[in-house]
Amino acid sequence: MIKILLTILSLGIFITPAYANSRMKRNSENAVRTQSAFYRFRNGIVRVQSTYSIAETVQRFESFAKEQGLNIVAKVDHQAGATSVGKKLRPTQLIIFGNPRAGTLLMQCNQTAGIDLPQKALIWEDEKGQVWLDYNSQEYLFTRHQLKGCEPAIKIIEDALSSLAQKVTQ
Repeated sequence: MIKILLTILSLGIFITPAYANSRMKRNSENAVRTQSAFYRFRNGIVRVQSTYSIAETVQRFESFAKEQGLNIVAKVDHQAGATSVGKKLRPTQLIIFGNPRAGTLLMQCNQTAGIDLPQKALIWEDEKGQVWLDYNSQEYLFTRHQLKGCEPAIKIIEDALSSLAQKVTQ
């Protein structure tokens, strides 16, 4: 088995994620582009391009999340943290959010899902000044925590996060 895996890795053969299909296009960053501004990475991150500044994207996220019945648990300003220790970092904010009704369903399938809950959104600026919103794919959490029996909840949460990301960034 190890020989097979080493052969696959040495040949540069990679397995396409289960959620990828023929309508999706790959880009050079090892991502699958699913919509005009949405990317899904093999590591389970969904990345959405924002048309707004960091501050406005954060404000919109908090506002729309609350409208959808989500609780904002915490906000972490990584740039401010870096500045406090004399380091530089482009604008980067983490929003921790969730809803116990949804999170509890996932943890009832497998309590290890609790390490990834509440949900997190990272809003950051790249070296070109483009603002992005990243969050974990629920399909990734499904696989990571073996959430068999939670398929309906995963689908509902993924759709809600996708809709939220679209509203916030466009």
